[in-house]
Amino acid sequence: MRAELLERYQALPLPTTKDEHWRFTDLRGFDPDAWSAEVVEQAEVASLVDLDVAASATIDESGIQVSDVGRIPTGVRFEPLTEDHPLVGSLVRPDDKFRAHNAAVWQHGLLVHVGEGVVVEKPLYLRVSSAAPGGSLHWRVLVVAEPGSRFTLVQELTSADEELETYVNGVVEVVVRDGAKAEIVDLQRLSRKAWLFASFHARVERDAELDWVEGGFGSAKGKVWIQNDLAGRGATSRVTGAYFADGTQHLDYDTYQLHAAPDTTSDFAFKGALRDSAATVWRGMIRVEEGAQKTNAYQENRNLLLSKTATANSIPGLEILANDVRCTHGATLSQVDREQLFYLMARGLPRAEAERLIVRGFFQDVLDRIDLEPVRDALGATLEARIPEA
Repeated sequence: MRAELLERYQALPLPTTKDEHWRFTDLRGFDPDAWSAEVVEQAEVASLVDLDVAASATIDESGIQVSDVGRIPTGVRFEPLTEDHPLVGSLVRPDDKFRAHNAAVWQHGLLVHVGEGVVVEKPLYLRVSSAAPGGSLHWRVLVVAEPGSRFTLVQELTSADEELETYVNGVVEVVVRDGAKAEIVDLQRLSRKAWLFASFHARVERDAELDWVEGGFGSAKGKVWIQNDLAGRGATSRVTGAYFADGTQHLDYDTYQLHAAPDTTSDFAFKGALRDSAATVWRGMIRVEEGAQKTNAYQENRNLLLSKTATANSIPGLEILANDVRCTHGATLSQVDREQLFYLMARGLPRAEAERLIVRGFFQDVLDRIDLEPVRDALGATLEARIPEA
């Protein structure tokens, strides 16, 4: 199977700006085969968020290490993922260059399986850490929430050095069974010279809930796909995204809300702030299948430009095959309100501090959507910290 997947990867072309989903993300000069699989000693990297966790794991070039599993309840599997698990590859298909690359060469992965009716009070934590200069890291996570279970998984992507040039390629597949509730937090703060390609795909079944938080602060360029399939009656998914790009960063988010069953709800809200010559892309699609009546779907992307040279592209979309639905979307692009800035500076605040307050106010409504207080506080502080002192 790996040999077949490798052949498929090699046969697939690298996307170009002629491909609709890559129209604003130019990969010229990037060769996924030019990166090594070197193993190096990991440096200690401080976590963005301070959590009291039930169990933790680290994935890096050397493998996966799992710890603290004695603190998790009976009925929870928090262990290395093997490629023979029947759900591996059930959601994320090798249908493009990067997903095929991950499927062909990934080595290190984590299985999070929460048994029926099990409630995990404290978060489960995974750190994915890249440390090899010129290296590549392909990882995979499979999350299965059995009926009636409740838990939170926090995944943090880090680099050992802010100037580290790496290629990071990840896949996360999430299955939320009937009546379960899962919260997934993904915090990305890779090196400003890292290439990131990640595919996150979830299937939410009858009366189940998925709450996904996406924080984007690092990487140089790449793309993140987020797809939620509302596959059972009464399924609900909510995705909250907050990102900040500066310098020459280029962040690209491609989201897909698939309503395949009636009485389902999805709510995707992404907000970003940009400085310098940074660029962002957000593409959102809501698709409602023919039998998915009473669908309630919403998507929005709002961007705040903190410089005249920053660029944000928003492409919302709807594909509706049912006739009794409520689907709405919105996208806005704005600069810092000069009157707000003048008002704050006239009261003695330095420009940088005034901009921090404006940025915090801009993001406040998406931060309020995050239930886990340490994550909410960490995201708010990180967003404000991106405003330079002078």
